[in-house]
Amino acid sequence: MSKENYDTKLVVLEALPQEAVKSPTIPVDVFMQEAENLYVWAEEDKETLVAKGLDWQVYGEDLPVRTGACRYAQAIWMKERYSQEEAAKAWRKESPKAYEFRNDLLADLRFAFRKRSDLIARVRAIADGEGDADMIQDLMDISVLGKANASELEKIKYDLRNLELAAQRSDTLAELLAKANGTTLDNSKAKAMRDRAYTYLKEAIDEVRDTGKYAFRKDPERYKGYISQYKRR
Repeated sequence: MSKENYDTKLVVLEALPQEAVKSPTIPVDVFMQEAENLYVWAEEDKETLVAKGLDWQVYGEDLPVRTGACRYAQAIWMKERYSQEEAAKAWRKESPKAYEFRNDLLADLRFAFRKRSDLIARVRAIADGEGDADMIQDLMDISVLGKANASELEKIKYDLRNLELAAQRSDTLAELLAKANGTTLDNSKAKAMRDRAYTYLKEAIDEVRDTGKYAFRKDPERYKGYISQYKRR
């Protein structure tokens, strides 16, 4: 049902102006539960709220649909966040081994090419630079250079399978790093859509609450249902 709500509201969510989009100020699961509670509470006061100018169809009746859309958007965001955190964790584990492998390969090439100044200059150029992206590129460059000069490596009885492994690890690490870093958590599309769904739901909640607090300002028993219990705490 939440996915259906999300699909129904997707065009509206994407059309929200960027400057209007807000990030949650309270835990989203709490916010959504308050929205569901508010709908049940406000339904009893529907006539009074409508009499005070609330567009029930747009804000009251639509509350459960907006809540469902927000619930689904939150689920997608949490799934993406989890997978990115897993990738970052895997990167922290794999990268030290990759740096060591790269350094060993460079040492192998320096020894194999020690009598070839032209090739040593190429090795030196590969070894220049620093950072994760540079290390990943180094592995690919080492693989290409080594394969192009396999005869020099065979003289030292080198295991040429290392060159194939270097290319494979370069590809794998590039993908892993992109997943861990490529889209920062704060800027991901999933988070942007979650924030839009939250903003859209908040609009309806604010309208219903504001109208309810005004309509029942002299009736504490009904008034209390239009206050955020989370913020009250």
